[in-house]
Amino acid sequence: MKDIKTNAMRILDRMKINYTVNTYQCDQFVDGVAVADMLGQPYDRSFKTLVTRGHSGEIRVFVLPIAEELDMKAAAKSVGEKSVDMLHVKEINAITGYIRGGCTAIGMKKRYSTVLDSSAAAHDIIIVSGGRIGSQIMLAPDDFIRAVDGKYADITVKRQKM
Repeated sequence: MKDIKTNAMRILDRMKINYTVNTYQCDQFVDGVAVADMLGQPYDRSFKTLVTRGHSGEIRVFVLPIAEELDMKAAAKSVGEKSVDMLHVKEINAITGYIRGGCTAIGMKKRYSTVLDSSAAAHDIIIVSGGRIGSQIMLAPDDFIRAVDGKYADITVKRQKM
């Protein structure tokens, strides 16, 4: 399989941001947990990209650990919205330029407000989609923030301890 640079990779190159690419064999959408299991990667360093529409109508992007759930209230608050709703799967490609399972906040059709879960700051390297199914980008969380002009916030559902 010839490695073809994705838009996300070209942007990181242009910004002179260090990253590593990891590719794996996959022909259709599988969730991030299944990919991490297949590749032996830790869940807390592997991040998924969720695309929402705010109450204002603006597109808002949230990046969080693959096994976590987006706290819709905390997410909305982090971007100054009354509420946010998940984008319908059918809209993802038209709005982001990416397909489900290959969506990354880096290099979407437009630059949308992007929030990275604050848990990412605890890691030297995080893993995000490379911009297509079967491709991952590994980079420093602060470099990710710089690439998407994003910010950190607590956006995951906090589970009650037993």
